[in-house]
Amino acid sequence: MGAGIKEIKNRINSVQSTQQITKAMELVASSKMRKAKDKALASRPYFNTMYETVKDIATNTRGVRDVFLKQREVKNRCYIVIAGDRGLAGGYNSNIFKLTTAHMDGRQEKVIALGKKSVEFFSKKGYDLLVSQDNVENCDYEKTLEIANTAMDLYKKGEVDEVYISYTEFVSPLVQRPKLIKILPLVFEKDETEVKSKEEGRKARVQYLPSPEAVLSYIIPKYVSGIIYDGVIESFASEQSARRNAMKSASDNADEMLSTLELSYNRARQSSITQEITEIVGGVEALK
Repeated sequence: MGAGIKEIKNRINSVQSTQQITKAMELVASSKMRKAKDKALASRPYFNTMYETVKDIATNTRGVRDVFLKQREVKNRCYIVIAGDRGLAGGYNSNIFKLTTAHMDGRQEKVIALGKKSVEFFSKKGYDLLVSQDNVENCDYEKTLEIANTAMDLYKKGEVDEVYISYTEFVSPLVQRPKLIKILPLVFEKDETEVKSKEEGRKARVQYLPSPEAVLSYIIPKYVSGIIYDGVIESFASEQSARRNAMKSASDNADEMLSTLELSYNRARQSSITQEITEIVGGVEALK
């Protein structure tokens, strides 16, 4: 019985030590998540403005030509995959890998991996890694611009016919959504409200100088790098949210486990005391 009590006590100490770690990680992730969330929300207006500008030129200007607008037969693809730098974040990393590999449909496509887990996953699977960036947290706009230039050069040279980006969209601290979008070639669809607005003449006509093509060639690199940078920020915020939720769940589970173990410990201890009392009484009775 004594050995059983000691074993339960050791397990209680082990769970308490683990709980201290999970609570500390939860606090760190919460702090990083708040900063990353503010950064993600602040970057969205810039991205939305760039998107609307490029879309307006591409869809509303007649005769505009650009290599990044031209559709061609798809033989090779490039995927920019953004994952986490570490684990312990629930299904955050595995979800983005499942989404990307499912879209690849068994093909060994070219990959630009951002995040330590992304680099590890695709290098072990034997994919053609064009760029490896281990640290998502320190991936600033200048680095995303370099990545964008690499992807655009591959597309212009004809080495790839489509470029996709896989990242995790930050919806809320409790919801993160894996997302895959095509960034090259640029494809825009007019929605019904825009068509109706144009037909009614409410949409202002914009003149681009020196020409729509010149403006487009200047904006597209910034637009593509903006998409990648937005994906990095959204993914980092999502990673911290997922880790915070996972660590909170682990801490809650530890509380439940401790309650069960303490109850077992108290029962075992009470049983041991009762047994000792019974043995003492039995010994006294034997001496009479």
